[in-house]
Amino acid sequence: MSQVELGKKVPDWTAESNNGTISLHDFAGKRLVLYFYPKDSTPGCTTQAQNFRDLVTEFTTENTVIIGVSRDSLKSHQNFITKQELPFTLISDPDEKLCEMFGVMKMKNMYGKQVRGIERSTFLINEEGVLIQEWRGLKVPGHVDKVLETIKAL
Repeated sequence: MSQVELGKKVPDWTAESNNGTISLHDFAGKRLVLYFYPKDSTPGCTTQAQNFRDLVTEFTTENTVIIGVSRDSLKSHQNFITKQELPFTLISDPDEKLCEMFGVMKMKNMYGKQVRGIERSTFLINEEGVLIQEWRGLKVPGHVDKVLETIKAL
């Protein structure tokens, strides 16, 4: 059950990241792209991270911070960041607190079995901490461009 709603302030959260403990209020005055992805170093997640990486300067120019979230460990995140040269923060959410807050945990088919996992989703939070756009169950190709276009149109 998602606790976030479009057009409403996102409840403040605190999480562990590769840059230490961070909270939503740390980003007051900036836009925040919070993207949830299933797993470090898998093909779709790697492509998505590379797409954000390649456009990070354009997001920064638009006063926007990018943060990725998955259930992977901080060690896994650090390896992923190093290997892909990711210039943004990754949050480790093994207890699924953020995943539950944003309602991204879903039952998915994996090789014919039902497994619970993260539905690839991106959330755009404005400078005041209000959720202004969400993309759920998205496909990787072209997605990061869409997010950037949305931000540039604000």
